[in-house]
Amino acid sequence: MISFPAKLHLIVLALLLTLPACKHSGGRVLEIAYVSGVEVNLRDRVAQAFDKVGLVKNGDRVEVLDHDRRFVKVRTAAGQTGWMEQRYLVSQQVYDQLQKLTADNANDPVQAAGITRSETNLHVEPGRETEHLYQIPAGEKLSLLKRGTADKNAAPPRSAAIKPQPPPSEKTGQKRTAATPGPSSGQNQTPPSPLPSTAVKPAGPAPVVEDWWLVRDSHGRVGWVLSRMVDLDIPLDVAQYAEGQRIVALFVLNEVEDPQAQARDKKIPQYLMVLTEPKDGAPFDFNQIRVFTWNVKRHRYETAYRERFEGMLPVTQGKEDFGKEGVLPTFAVRVIGQDGQLIEQKYKLNTPIVRRVLAPGEEPVKHLRKEPKKSAAKKRRR
Repeated sequence: MISFPAKLHLIVLALLLTLPACKHSGGRVLEIAYVSGVEVNLRDRVAQAFDKVGLVKNGDRVEVLDHDRRFVKVRTAAGQTGWMEQRYLVSQQVYDQLQKLTADNANDPVQAAGITRSETNLHVEPGRETEHLYQIPAGEKLSLLKRGTADKNAAPPRSAAIKPQPPPSEKTGQKRTAATPGPSSGQNQTPPSPLPSTAVKPAGPAPVVEDWWLVRDSHGRVGWVLSRMVDLDIPLDVAQYAEGQRIVALFVLNEVEDPQAQARDKKIPQYLMVLTEPKDGAPFDFNQIRVFTWNVKRHRYETAYRERFEGMLPVTQGKEDFGKEGVLPTFAVRVIGQDGQLIEQKYKLNTPIVRRVLAPGEEPVKHLRKEPKKSAAKKRRR
């Protein structure tokens, strides 16, 4: 039987043996963070002269062990420990927001394919100053899902990034200085007179609204990117018919065979194109649809159908059996009605004819659109 002094000696010895292990682990984990920079070096210390002890890359998960003003000490999944600038880290909250975006939009229909013009960030919501984590390289292929808008000059939202711990003086409060005097004893303090309630505040600059795209990248991650950073991947054969309008979405409705076509498989796609005005910030996603069919005799695309109305994405497509006509491709658009409500309209393509598909009891609705102004010459003739 071991005596009590002997047991106490063994306990103390065990504690002493565990101390080096605790020191080697780098201390307790303060929080989890993710690397938002492309590549960031880890330093052995916070100083002008330092040694590189590791490297972290965009999206890496790290454990935050310590804060020192602009720097944080982190530990990687591989066990590397070092210091890095906190501006290259975002919090678990930002990561969770992007994960939720990806899950919520997993089944959204793709509206068009795009390619990034240059390196860009994947944001949690539209806006240049909103939080972002992943960086997408130039030339990345994207699937475009939804359109959004944001004020270009909007103030940055409340940040969810990693923040340094305040020094003790800031935790306990600051003493009054000459620049911030308190009330002096024995002196009458006259409060400043309030501004009159009728005072007119100076008008700020008008907001500059920009278009954004909710996209899915090649890794399956979903987030928002500035629309001007993405070029739509549109075949030149139909892109030339945009006539100065901005192409918003493009869908392959079906294919037709042309033995004399230059295509390798002799199958030519027929398209639904969705367009809008060539400017950002519109209250609608599109105001025109066109269907392009292939003329087998002339071996060229022709406009089989066009219609103008204001609508909102997404546009969906499918197939349906129409009896004697057979199984035909269909597409549905969401139109803004006169009361501002969204009304779904379905169409079918029986090449080269496009027709509305009315539900039982449905009647064609009047669209919310502006009629073109008549010229003065026409008015005089009337």
